[in-house]
Amino acid sequence: MPHAYNGMAATDLRDVAWQKSRHSNSQGSCVEFAKLPGGDIAVRNSRFPDGPALIYTPAEVQAMLLGIKDGEFDHLVRD
Repeated sequence: MPHAYNGMAATDLRDVAWQKSRHSNSQGSCVEFAKLPGGDIAVRNSRFPDGPALIYTPAEVQAMLLGIKDGEFDHLVRD
């Protein structure tokens, strides 16, 4: 696998298992995550699986998930 970097084509991340939430909708509007061999985590838009991937460290993803669990981003999806 090539060196992973932000904005690379998600299709270039070979031999990774992409996973999306079981809460995603039937239209596929969700993000998908994949753990990379070096420990970083790739994120892609499930509607555009051939599009770019963003690469995060485990600490960055952990901080995001803790914020989500604490409700810090709830205002982004309220109707």
